[in-house]
Amino acid sequence: MVPYRGRLALRIARLALAGACLIWYVRAADERFTSILAVLAAYVVYSIGALFELRFDSPLRAGIALVADTVFFGFWSWIIAVGWVSWPAAGWLAALLCGYVLSSAAVLHDVTRVLVVAGVVALLAALFAPHGEMPPVWVALAAGSVAAFIAFHKGYLDRRLSQTLRHNVVIRSQAQGAREAERQRIAGDFHDGPLQSFISFQMRLEIIRKLLGRDVDAARDELLQLQDLCRSQVGDLRSFVRSMRPADEGVSLPASFSRMVDQFQRDTGISASFSSDGDLHDPAETEVSLELLQIVRETMHNVHKHSGATRMALSVGMRDHKIQIRAEDNGSGFPFSGSFTLDELELLRLGPVSIKRRVKMLGGELQLESRPGQGASLEIRIPV
Repeated sequence: MVPYRGRLALRIARLALAGACLIWYVRAADERFTSILAVLAAYVVYSIGALFELRFDSPLRAGIALVADTVFFGFWSWIIAVGWVSWPAAGWLAALLCGYVLSSAAVLHDVTRVLVVAGVVALLAALFAPHGEMPPVWVALAAGSVAAFIAFHKGYLDRRLSQTLRHNVVIRSQAQGAREAERQRIAGDFHDGPLQSFISFQMRLEIIRKLLGRDVDAARDELLQLQDLCRSQVGDLRSFVRSMRPADEGVSLPASFSRMVDQFQRDTGISASFSSDGDLHDPAETEVSLELLQIVRETMHNVHKHSGATRMALSVGMRDHKIQIRAEDNGSGFPFSGSFTLDELELLRLGPVSIKRRVKMLGGELQLESRPGQGASLEIRIPV
């Protein structure tokens, strides 16, 4: 859609040309005819009225205006051809009218209409060229070629803009889905982790209250167990809060991974090691780094929460322009056995849902190997 000011400029240009044609005919015509004056005056009145209806534009009105402008160009060319106004002075107005008609067509209409109007204008210029003069024809052909080029380029830009808008809609939809999935993950993790610990804490307090009335030693033992539960609960809360933190600003991706592994080992007591390829560099897009960090956080969270592992290892590196992340533990593994790709896991509906979604969104590859009772390994490759 052409902006309001652009359409207003075209309407003002039409009014100026219509007024100039009327004034020129009144001053320069050898013989004045009432019918011609009426047509010229009607076009001026139409041009004035179009200024006040600018906010009510529609495709139908734009099409009618294009026909009216083209007809007026032909009418003025005919006046010149029959000799009622002098040539070549009036020819300048014809050239300006030709340029206006084709400019408005290129700006306001599609390529098909521009080509049709360019052909009609060139034909009218050839039919009404005075005394076989060719300049009007060349002007019409040159202006038509420029208008066609502008229309083609405008159509190309419109298609690109449409594709970009559709892509933005898809991205917003994916972002909304990712936010919703993240909310569900956080709610699920809170329900299965800290909330269950609080419920257990409340139940144990009730047990201690009852034991204090009849068995103080048993109440003391329960209190010691409750202290252990509190320490475990603090570790769960720290892991839960840390899983929602963004990446450390100004810290490289390998350094962030190393900090996460160290913190994981301190919080969980699970032996964890980290190794990094020296060729690894941060992705150009910050969002990719954030997603990779979140993938590793969720992987370690799953190891701590579900695997029962006593040892895990994380390694990252660069292979064939892809960031490669490998996590391995000695826990209980997944309920299934074997090695599966991302597509296979999606088809079978197996594996960690959130990690699969993030890898798929990044256009990456995933290989999961499960050895029930012996551990599991997860390898991810993300193009950069």
